[in-house]
Amino acid sequence: MVDKQTRYENLVNAYSSWLYRYAYWLCGESSSAEDLVQETFLRAWRFMDSLKEESSAKAWLTTILRRENARKYEKKSFSYSDVEMDEIPTPQTDFDDRPEVIALHVALRELPAKYREPLVLQVLEGYSLDEIAAMFTLPRNTVATRLHRARQKLRKQLEGNDKSLVNRGQSV
Repeated sequence: MVDKQTRYENLVNAYSSWLYRYAYWLCGESSSAEDLVQETFLRAWRFMDSLKEESSAKAWLTTILRRENARKYEKKSFSYSDVEMDEIPTPQTDFDDRPEVIALHVALRELPAKYREPLVLQVLEGYSLDEIAAMFTLPRNTVATRLHRARQKLRKQLEGNDKSLVNRGQSV
């Protein structure tokens, strides 16, 4: 049997970069994403004995990360009334800088979290409906509905971005 320390090190090595990418998608800022991943692994260490099957480690860590992110913001209230959406910078990452890719990133960031999170998990990370439903502790049909609505909202936002770029004389 592998000891707790070795199991933990294996989790960190296997999933830290993936968790960082997902955390970055959630919060949009590298330092917050790093803090979120660190908190996730701290909690994972404390509850290591609750992970019974190594095959479910990624989903287990993702659930911890989501809950840590929610905990971070549950006591804060933000006022965005003085901030114009055009003034908010898009995150600087290693992503493709083509206009259509940037438009997709901006549109994803503008989706409400309840739509964005399952969409990112399914499309970018390959999770199934059942796996996402388990992570969110929601019925499978609710997740399917949220994914459908996320795609609709994303399509509508991208069509709006496409028209605004064309109106400015640019093409996507």
